Amino acid sequence: MNNAALVAAGLLWGDGDFSASIGLTVQGGWDTDSNGATAGSVAGVLCGAEALPRHWSDPLQDTVRSAIRGFDGFRISDLAHRTLRLAQEAPPR
Repeated sequence: MNNAALVAAGLLWGDGDFSASIGLTVQGGWDTDSNGATAGSVAGVLCGAEALPRHWSDPLQDTVRSAIRGFDGFRISDLAHRTLRLAQEAPPR
């Protein structure tokens, strides 16, 4: 419950600013890495990829580093397209 409250507060007080939403969430403490990632994911969806500050995305070089076999070195953009395709193919609920 505490983590969800921190993420909600960070998004609310971040007022649509991607970096502020993450920063405010992390400043709340608790599970800072997970809460910051969650706030960043939601804020990123709300802002759209084009609005993300480049200092967050450029260092990643569109590449995922993962310990999951078969996923290390994947392009982030390829995974995003794959996720979108799967969502579009899913039967309506």
